[in-house]
Amino acid sequence: MLFSKLKLLFKDTVIYGTSTILARSLNYLLVPLYANQLSTFDNGIQTLVYANIAIANVLFSYGLETSYLKSASDAMREGRDERGLFSTAFISLLFTSTLFTALLFLLAPQVSTMIGLSPGEQPFIRYAALILWIDTLLVIPFAELRLKRQAVRFAVARISGVLMVVASAFVLLGPLRQGLSGAFFANILGSLLTLAMLLPVLRRLKAAFSFAELREMLKIGLPYVPTGIAGLLIHLVDRNILIRMPASDIERIYGSGFEASDVVGIYGRVAAFGVVLQLLIQVFRFAWQPFFLQHSADPDAKRLFRHVLSISTVLTMFIALAATFFVPDLVRHHYGGRLYLLPPGYWIGLSVLPWIFLSYVFDMVSTNLSAGILITGTTRYLPAVTFAGAAVTGFFCWWLIPLSGMEGAAWAIVAGTVVMSAMMAYFSLRAYPVRYDWEKLLVLLLAGVGAGWAGTVPGVLPADAALKGALLAGYLLVAAFLFREESALVLRKLRGRLARGR
Repeated sequence: MLFSKLKLLFKDTVIYGTSTILARSLNYLLVPLYANQLSTFDNGIQTLVYANIAIANVLFSYGLETSYLKSASDAMREGRDERGLFSTAFISLLFTSTLFTALLFLLAPQVSTMIGLSPGEQPFIRYAALILWIDTLLVIPFAELRLKRQAVRFAVARISGVLMVVASAFVLLGPLRQGLSGAFFANILGSLLTLAMLLPVLRRLKAAFSFAELREMLKIGLPYVPTGIAGLLIHLVDRNILIRMPASDIERIYGSGFEASDVVGIYGRVAAFGVVLQLLIQVFRFAWQPFFLQHSADPDAKRLFRHVLSISTVLTMFIALAATFFVPDLVRHHYGGRLYLLPPGYWIGLSVLPWIFLSYVFDMVSTNLSAGILITGTTRYLPAVTFAGAAVTGFFCWWLIPLSGMEGAAWAIVAGTVVMSAMMAYFSLRAYPVRYDWEKLLVLLLAGVGAGWAGTVPGVLPADAALKGALLAGYLLVAAFLFREESALVLRKLRGRLARGR
């Protein structure tokens, strides 16, 4: 019974994972395109605007995605029609997102100055507002597909939108020479195509709107607004502080010829390689939330959740270590003697990568632990969790960026994610006690940090790919030994797949 439930989670994770990995992999083609076609200064503008788009997305959707999933799941379990909830949530977002977008259009010069750009960059604020409006309209239809486990439709819509973005960007930045504006236009076109593909889902809309249902959803969802913003600030406040670096600090750390926007552009493009881990967590979260809500009442739920935390965290740590070893070499490789993933001007930022990868390990732990808070409805704890992480990140960014620039920003992110996962564990386990294997996970974390240090610090070990591969294999064996029960479950799954394939 336990294994069949894990299989269900793995199946949804594979479908969501394949689509998300494919979509982000296609989208990732844009990183070398932007790095090679735009200046580091323009890359800095785009990095900063998109960082703030991510933060604004939380305000635009104000927690209705998660609250709709929970409210509709409860309605389905009780045999009630959930279409009224769908209509109420969508209509609410349509009204408020239109209002917010209009305000951004009107106040674009002031917003541009507020985030550290000049008033002359206001057109990019308006492009961002349009992207935000379209993406907000996608929130509830995508949540509906997740709720009904229509993962294939979810995948097709996401991938189609990203294909449009990538194709449009190559045309607009290549033959049409539209520069930075072309990058924003490509994103708008991709979002519009995704919206068009989700129009059939909107057939579930009823000519009804319930303030009572909206109030109930807001009770669940609104705590996610400050929580979501604080959670994003852990990974995005660094850009907003780097853009304000004094010229004297920039020259002391990086030499002459750099402006703050150049530093942000370099840091943003290098940190984008964290997509390796970000994808894994996003894929897991898509499948995890509906999964734990549906199985929280099962008698073996806590044992099930313990296994999920162990397996997902071990996998995240292994990928983080592999990325630490090999991503810098991939970036520096001259493909066909013509193309770098990032031109040499960006390489001064590669030292931040191990810290960026490590921060996502703690993000995975926090994602797992959030189950206890949502299951018990104690979402009032979430602001304390994420604000603690954001406050620590912000403090260390303020302290370390003037001293160490981009590396200081990366160290600050690790500090923030460690604090957030510790706080999440404290509140989640108070509300929903589960006996997780913390001692084993700590041993594995320390082993990973040690292996990463030995494999990347010059002079400790030879910089040899075979040696790095041996370190990875040894690390995997240690993980399999520590988590023997979970390893047996995974091997059983793999044997079943191989047997069916014969």
